[in-house]
Amino acid sequence: MKKSWVYKRKGVKGWWTGWYEGGKRKAKALPTKALAEHFRNIKYTQLNSDVFTSVVDFDWAQMRNEYHHAKQIEGLQDVSIYEALLTLRHFERLVGPSSSRQITQQSLDTFILERGKEVKKGTLNKDIRNMNTFLNWAVRNRYVAAGLEIKKVKVSQKPVIALSPQQVQDRIRLVSQHSTLRLRILLAVTTGLRRDNIEAIRIGDIHFDRNTITTRNRKAKKSMAERPVPEQIVAELSNYVATLPDGQQLLFPDRFPEKRWKKMRCKAGLPDLKFHDLRKTFASLLAQRGVSTAVTQRLLEHSTAQLTNRVYTNVDPVLRQAINLLPVAEWV
Repeated sequence: MKKSWVYKRKGVKGWWTGWYEGGKRKAKALPTKALAEHFRNIKYTQLNSDVFTSVVDFDWAQMRNEYHHAKQIEGLQDVSIYEALLTLRHFERLVGPSSSRQITQQSLDTFILERGKEVKKGTLNKDIRNMNTFLNWAVRNRYVAAGLEIKKVKVSQKPVIALSPQQVQDRIRLVSQHSTLRLRILLAVTTGLRRDNIEAIRIGDIHFDRNTITTRNRKAKKSMAERPVPEQIVAELSNYVATLPDGQQLLFPDRFPEKRWKKMRCKAGLPDLKFHDLRKTFASLLAQRGVSTAVTQRLLEHSTAQLTNRVYTNVDPVLRQAINLLPVAEWV
């Protein structure tokens, strides 16, 4: 029988699990002794299951818990871990696997068909992405056979709702008497920030001398130390901050005025306009002015350029602008 063991290195934090594989000694570092022991048990099962000639028949509940530990070790945020495990719970509910050997292409296809009856295609694709990540991890640990895959379903592309410069001006004029909502709109269309990130801005985050703001991406749990802001907007912020009482920390002491925002939308003839559409307006206006996707992606803090182009940029004006460059006047 092949063995695995737990040990601690002198002068090094954490614990280690060691084993021999293919005639070579290998080791894996883990933050706690409990995790090291847990990994040792799994490695022992792997080493002695058909001597690595096939996958390990592993208990589903233990497999799910091990995946949870693996995600924690990777340092993922709690929200991301929750979403990944939620997909596994849906898989367990709809398919009911008791061991890793029951994770087959047929069971995966059954999951997609049944889950597709419950949710929209966009949500289903999130589950598919989470399941593929889980399958890749399971293959690396020899819990399932290689070659299992779920393909994303096709989703019809919805037109991006984005305002024109004139529409932005009209909306700002409609809320001119409400200074905080006006500033919120200005920040959204000139920085591309999400609504919750705008609400989280503190006065100390604004660098009036450099025309920048330190912003925190509450969704991705990261911050941009120096986000550029147009000089005119910084001047507006300076005048507004001067009216705030001493000791005020948050830029906006009031709550987001939902009723006033709804009233403005209806008055403007855009009842379906969402505040998030101002973020899409920001991306679309940059594209219309020739700003590269890479720069826009950086400002929006997107993980992929595809997301920036597909979901956040209204390409119609960009295409029209390209067509207008043709020398048609010379031909007709």
